[in-house]
Amino acid sequence: MSSPAESGPPARVAVVGGGPAGLFAAEQLCAAGLSVDLYEAKGSPGRKFLIAGKGGLNLTHSDLRPLFDSRYREQTAAVAGWLDAFDADALRRWAAGLGVETYVGSSGRVFPVDRKAAPLLRGWVRRLKEQGVRFHVQHRWQGWDADGALRFTSENGEQRVHADATLLALGGGSWPQLGSDGAWVPLLQARGAAIAPLQPANCGFDVPWTPWFVQRHAGTPLKSVVAHWTDLHGAPRHQQGECVVSEYGIEGSLVYALSADLRETINRDGSATLWLDLVPGREQDRLAADLARPRKGRSFGEHLRRQTGVDAVKASLLFEVLGKDAGQDIAAVAATLKRLPIPLQRPRPMAEAISTAGGVTLPSLDAGLMLKAVPGVFCAGEMLDWEAPTGGYLLTACYASAKRAADGVIHWLATR
Repeated sequence: MSSPAESGPPARVAVVGGGPAGLFAAEQLCAAGLSVDLYEAKGSPGRKFLIAGKGGLNLTHSDLRPLFDSRYREQTAAVAGWLDAFDADALRRWAAGLGVETYVGSSGRVFPVDRKAAPLLRGWVRRLKEQGVRFHVQHRWQGWDADGALRFTSENGEQRVHADATLLALGGGSWPQLGSDGAWVPLLQARGAAIAPLQPANCGFDVPWTPWFVQRHAGTPLKSVVAHWTDLHGAPRHQQGECVVSEYGIEGSLVYALSADLRETINRDGSATLWLDLVPGREQDRLAADLARPRKGRSFGEHLRRQTGVDAVKASLLFEVLGKDAGQDIAAVAATLKRLPIPLQRPRPMAEAISTAGGVTLPSLDAGLMLKAVPGVFCAGEMLDWEAPTGGYLLTACYASAKRAADGVIHWLATR
């Protein structure tokens, strides 16, 4: 098949969105000989990418496939297809091509050696410009006009752009201050695209703590706990990790990893319960025996600390559940330390979430991620209806979907 650039001037493609998916799609399209304009609503591309990498840029994960694929839950099969063309190893090789070497951390997560996002992003944007990608910042997409031109608001007023194909990489609805505000949803719905409602993912949850507990422990980590929960199929699950007590409830890496099941349980039942084992490795009978020892004049709180090793926040959690007279029922204390209920009321607002679920439904797209309702318009990245836990899976799927969509653009332009 001939390249779309072999006869006449190259086709013009508008990429809307300057996050990782948009940038990577632009790179693929430019390499295919197409004329590429990238439009970004903010003053510079990759803002969420930079913030996400502030504590160490987690590019991808070392999980082997198909375990890696399974992280995408209901969309495992679809995302696996994208990963067949661009997986975690390909992402590491791509980074190396920018002079960014990576390593596998103790958790299996993959980071740049310097752990920084800014050098990678600077080198990437510089290379894209050298390759011919034209950047248009402070251009916010507003849909289409009556003639099918893309509409943008900019510092110079409204701009209209005609393109041979459009690739949208507009993000989800989290961190709106960085550009992912979900404003594209009604624009695509008006053109007949099917959109699953955006919801918070990798998020914290509201818990009805007492004011006493919040005043003393908001911001305190809960270390070395095992979370127990029931998944949407009714199967008991558990996972060890760390989380954080917050003013509004509970958050942190362990909670984020479970957030999809917890959110969907709340959607279905109105609430959910997360059970925490505060003393992993200690059997309930042994705890009860240790706590039954004489206190020798010590308060129950001090006795609890000495006999179980729990810290102040874990002890306070116990009192939150059992009340101030908890020490009168040693069997209940031991049982609660091993399975302490945390009542979850609702997920935190989408604007606070690390990522979002929902978006353009995959059945509304063809194999090349083109909208069936809007020929010539392709979608990639977090605006598609998939989700994954943190750990590098989010970013990897953004890259992989961008390659799939860019390949779709190239094929469509060559065959129309």
